[in-house]
Amino acid sequence: MELQQMRYVVAVAETNSFTRAAERCLVVQSALSHQIARLERELGAKLFDRTSRRVRLTPAGAAFLPAARQCLDAAERAAAEVATAVGEVRGRLAVGLIPTVAAVDLPGVLRDFRHRYPSVRITLRVGASEDLVEQVKQAAIEVAFLGLPTTARPEGVNARELARDRLVAVVAPDHPLAAESTVSLRRLSSEVFVDLPAKTAGRAQSDQAFAAAGLTRDVAFEVTTAYLMSQLVAHGLAVAMLPSAYTPQLTGVTTIEVTDAPARVEYVIWSRLDRTPAANAFLALLDIHADDTGSQA
Repeated sequence: MELQQMRYVVAVAETNSFTRAAERCLVVQSALSHQIARLERELGAKLFDRTSRRVRLTPAGAAFLPAARQCLDAAERAAAEVATAVGEVRGRLAVGLIPTVAAVDLPGVLRDFRHRYPSVRITLRVGASEDLVEQVKQAAIEVAFLGLPTTARPEGVNARELARDRLVAVVAPDHPLAAESTVSLRRLSSEVFVDLPAKTAGRAQSDQAFAAAGLTRDVAFEVTTAYLMSQLVAHGLAVAMLPSAYTPQLTGVTTIEVTDAPARVEYVIWSRLDRTPAANAFLALLDIHADDTGSQA
């Protein structure tokens, strides 16, 4: 069983196509198909069901795929460790982030990292804080930036607090509240809101604040990005609450200080397990070093 065969299986599984998998792997389709057929003969089981319209994993293929990915990750990590031993950082770096990161100039950090370590392949994944914590624990990503209510902490990972911030109200420029310098949660509770999906950490910040004040609100729109939130606000469809450090990036909206605003904490998190050389190098740019375990939760 060869690593190249495993790469081909993973590529077909992820693209659902032998043609697209061959393009990704920079190999002719006949060679890729031959290697997968050879592997299937070696394993004594078909890994894919093929029709003229689609390709899908068989039960045997679904069982094989996680182990294949683990082998490829281990091989990539071994190569990265050897490169590090001779003074080169290479491999991959997967970074997760919430859409409203404000405590770190992440594009600037990534630019500096890429300049210093051009052999590292960087990937970004945007998601909800609770999902990013799970991905770090499962080693699907190495480092993540998240925001949580002050009542919560990242669990099962190393974490460093980056900043604390308060939410502000975001309204359309012609909204009746736009001329106000401050507003209370009670006044906001009569408005129609756009917010992140229910049960996410980003949504919990506001939900908990309104509940603590004995208030309810109408969240008519649930979206997954702060940009779409701001667009709905700008068109007068709703109001929103977003971190004050993030809102200067927005255009076409007005922000108002909330007198009893909820707060959030931004964290950078990383795995408690051994880190890749690329992850160590990235964290070093944030002044977090190999012997720094952060605050564990």
